[in-house]
Amino acid sequence: MSEYKGMAYLKKKLSSKASRVNVRYDYYHMKNGLTDMGKMIPPSYNWMRPVLGWCAKAVDTLADRIVFDSFEDNTFYVNEIFDNNNRDVFFDSAILSALVSSCCFVYISADETGYPRLQVIDGSNATGIIDPITNMLREGYAVLDRDNNFNPTIEAYFTAEQTEIYRRGYDVEIYDNPAPYPLLVPIIYRPDAVRPFGHSRISRACMELVQEAMRTLRRSEVSAEFYSFPQKYILGLSNDAEKMAEKMDKWGATMSSLLTITKDDDGGNPTVGQFQQQSMSPYSEQLKSIASLFAGETGLTLDDLGFATSNPASCEAIRAAHENLRLTARKAQRTFGSGFLNVAYLAACVRDNMAYMRYAFSDIKPQWLPIFEPDSAALSGVGDAILKINQAVPDYLGAKGIRQLTGIEGENNG
Repeated sequence: MSEYKGMAYLKKKLSSKASRVNVRYDYYHMKNGLTDMGKMIPPSYNWMRPVLGWCAKAVDTLADRIVFDSFEDNTFYVNEIFDNNNRDVFFDSAILSALVSSCCFVYISADETGYPRLQVIDGSNATGIIDPITNMLREGYAVLDRDNNFNPTIEAYFTAEQTEIYRRGYDVEIYDNPAPYPLLVPIIYRPDAVRPFGHSRISRACMELVQEAMRTLRRSEVSAEFYSFPQKYILGLSNDAEKMAEKMDKWGATMSSLLTITKDDDGGNPTVGQFQQQSMSPYSEQLKSIASLFAGETGLTLDDLGFATSNPASCEAIRAAHENLRLTARKAQRTFGSGFLNVAYLAACVRDNMAYMRYAFSDIKPQWLPIFEPDSAALSGVGDAILKINQAVPDYLGAKGIRQLTGIEGENNG
């Protein structure tokens, strides 16, 4: 146990990182605050807080494209473990949480019969010391439950030897670990040597661009009041008329269709005029410019962000417009697949109460559904390509390869 940093160290590490994760969840849930840059907004409009869902769109668009299928070469029957743990909810929850917080964690435990249970924990409630070789933890800490005041009520400390469960900080339950690694597995989005726990899909650039867009929306909403009712003026009023004008109901004068204006003291007619109506175009153009920057940052298109640019496109046109998104999704599949394989490995160890060697799972490969499912027109082209490939190389593409290309499961998948 001397090589472990200990639970106190990991709790301190989590407290220093949790605030950054919570900020990104605020942006995802559209509950982020607005940083006001100046005093151009009248005090009566300080209550106005625009809401913008671009960060949620950036995360959801990528998460919806990453759909886990199964593990190929199911030697250790690991697919059944995920089937018995609500696989559809499990994979979607893990992928979404990892995209928001850069990494999430899967807590593996055994039920009353010894069968593994899988629980996804977001990055603000778990941390650990990562092994850069295996991308598994050397030791880990997680908050499993909190009270209404967000204080931890159930905590867990994970090592390769055992799992310690703390209730209210003092009631300790210790469970032996049959696996050779801690039963807390990280699922990481875009890790690298500098940041082994990855990067969030909601980057600093995304958050700053959302702030700029929210300020633009706020200014445009305030300006819309003046745009709807342009300011007017009257020249040449008598002194008595000026005093009456000061006491006049400004809103009533604006909405009235008929006003009575008397002559001035010299008998001249007052001059009524209107200031030039301001345009809302600068705000819409600025918002579109910010949307273009956000689209470039996230691999989306202006259509995704609410700016219609063309007629409905075909599957191939959508694929071409989202080429950067496709590459991002492909890279995410590789890193997520490694994490899910680690989960399958340790869950099999728990199920069989056996410390398997990690290389025994090297032939098990994660399989994903296609990032862009082809439409009926594209399927015709895919069919012709498959026919030509199999004519050149007999039986090169079978049921599994076709499913990876099209996402369609045939009647006979043998």
